[in-house]
Amino acid sequence: MTSALKVIQPGIHTTVQDLGRKGFQDAGVPVAGPLDRLSLRLANALVGNPLDTAALELVLQGPALEVQADAVRVALAGCNTAIEIGGEQPRTIPAGQSVRLVRGDTLRVTQLGDAACAYLAVEGGFDIAPVLGSTATYVRGGMGGLNGSALKRDDTLPLRQGNAPERPELGLPDPLDLALDAPVRVVLGPQDDYFTEAGVATFLSGEYTVTPQSDRMGFRMDGPALEHAKGYNIVSDGIVGGSIQVPGSGMPIVLLADAQTTGGYPKIATVISADLPVLGRRRPGRKVRFAAVTVSEAEQVRRDQEAELQRIIAALREVSAEAAIDVAALYRENLISGVVSHRS
Repeated sequence: MTSALKVIQPGIHTTVQDLGRKGFQDAGVPVAGPLDRLSLRLANALVGNPLDTAALELVLQGPALEVQADAVRVALAGCNTAIEIGGEQPRTIPAGQSVRLVRGDTLRVTQLGDAACAYLAVEGGFDIAPVLGSTATYVRGGMGGLNGSALKRDDTLPLRQGNAPERPELGLPDPLDLALDAPVRVVLGPQDDYFTEAGVATFLSGEYTVTPQSDRMGFRMDGPALEHAKGYNIVSDGIVGGSIQVPGSGMPIVLLADAQTTGGYPKIATVISADLPVLGRRRPGRKVRFAAVTVSEAEQVRRDQEAELQRIIAALREVSAEAAIDVAALYRENLISGVVSHRS
């Protein structure tokens, strides 16, 4: 019998993502991969996978999945919400903690709290054939993942491992800091000379808002317009994740995982690789400020971030899934009546 997760509800835009399809941009193939690679790697660490194993990327709202395997171990990372297990009276497992599920269990991830995306990893990963060396889903190209598409109702996600062994569950040593209000650091260029001094100053001092027109291809910003100095068209050249194009409207567009490989608008700056996850977590309506750093500073931030990730992984602690507090159950049983939620 094939071991799988069956999709009961697909969520808003749930896709299979690994760390991306590298080495084919010269042929016009986008990298794809996660909006928040740090959280994907943490989710994999929690279930004991290699850090580059494909996981599910959940955007704004997660799926409902039924376990069609003897036992699976899953973990959610990148948000401040929880996995709900069961039906009318579900138990909850917080993000940042693994849990073992058995055949017939249903898991749900509803709203993602303050984060735009989160990652659900499964011990052993998905049994999906790679395309050009990667299982990352690129929906616009119908490539990778499950049939080149976001998940749909009644899809079946085949698993490489269908009998996860019983063992202590793992949890993060501390709650993950999503850094949702932190400035997004950039290196100016490669075409910052296409903007006036006032335009560059506006970019670095202004406050922008992520608009609802944003997606995995790019985040469209709304805020103070940037003044061009040499027009807003260039001979098309290469795009990398984090390139910030500015079309004639003067509104920045930050290109992300599913971005095209070339573009013909001038790029005022590039988001440093360490801050791409910080930006990728921002929901529509969130504010963004940009701060300029040097290339050497960006490289040091990247090294520091990797060292911190490895420290967190080394410090993963054993936790008891049964010990997780089911707040909803406490309210149902009137055990904490009169308590005012901190969210009030």
